[in-house]
Amino acid sequence: MAAVKSNEDNKSNFRNKTLPTVLFKIARFNPVTDLRMKFIDYKVEYENWSTVLDALLMIKHKIDPSLALRYSCRQASCGSCGMMINGKPRLACFTKINEVKSDVIRIEPMNNFPIIRDLAVDLTKMFRNHKKLKPYIIRSDSEIPDFSTSKEFLQDPDSIEQYIQFANCIKCGLCNSVCPTMATDSSFIGPQALTQAYRYVSDNRDKGKKTRLKIIDDKHGIWRCHFAGSCSKVCPKGVDPAMAIQFLRGYLLGFR
Repeated sequence: MAAVKSNEDNKSNFRNKTLPTVLFKIARFNPVTDLRMKFIDYKVEYENWSTVLDALLMIKHKIDPSLALRYSCRQASCGSCGMMINGKPRLACFTKINEVKSDVIRIEPMNNFPIIRDLAVDLTKMFRNHKKLKPYIIRSDSEIPDFSTSKEFLQDPDSIEQYIQFANCIKCGLCNSVCPTMATDSSFIGPQALTQAYRYVSDNRDKGKKTRLKIIDDKHGIWRCHFAGSCSKVCPKGVDPAMAIQFLRGYLLGFR
């Protein structure tokens, strides 16, 4: 009869097991001191459940504390950890190392954004464009609810279905990063802002449709989109910016 292993034996075997390794090639760049970007190699062990963000934080905490990156929630809700992972914009916290299916993982900052340092990019312009589209319910003064009475503007399920998909945007910037128009036109408002314009235009509680359509009806607005569809392919929340942009065009052309 085989002897039953003790808990201590099991713990020892767990500690001594050999973990797989992966080579991270990470872009390093400080615009204040560096003339060009360089890549530094880091070899790390990982578990079956490890994400790219797990590995980057291990590198930062145990190997190179100078590595700069942005992260927060670690559960694909805040949109902070967007970066290029083997050439594709992804959320580092939402991408398991096993899913990349490569022994070498190349990490770079997102395209179409100024680099603050290393993997951290400046999202100021994206948030400015988002704010420009008035991302809130617009009502006339006479219709503003008295919050002391807890009044609400109720909706039926069919009305909510018109915009709920587009309300899932977490402002990670992946759609703007992959947009070919943003790469050639620095004044383009971008798929993120256009999608949020549609989110409110299609909300039957909102009275600001004409205001928003006037803002996007511009040569650097909705008509600058070439409908490559790349934005929808990389969205981690299934928002589908390309579809929202086409729906907005329907409003401007009088089809909706």
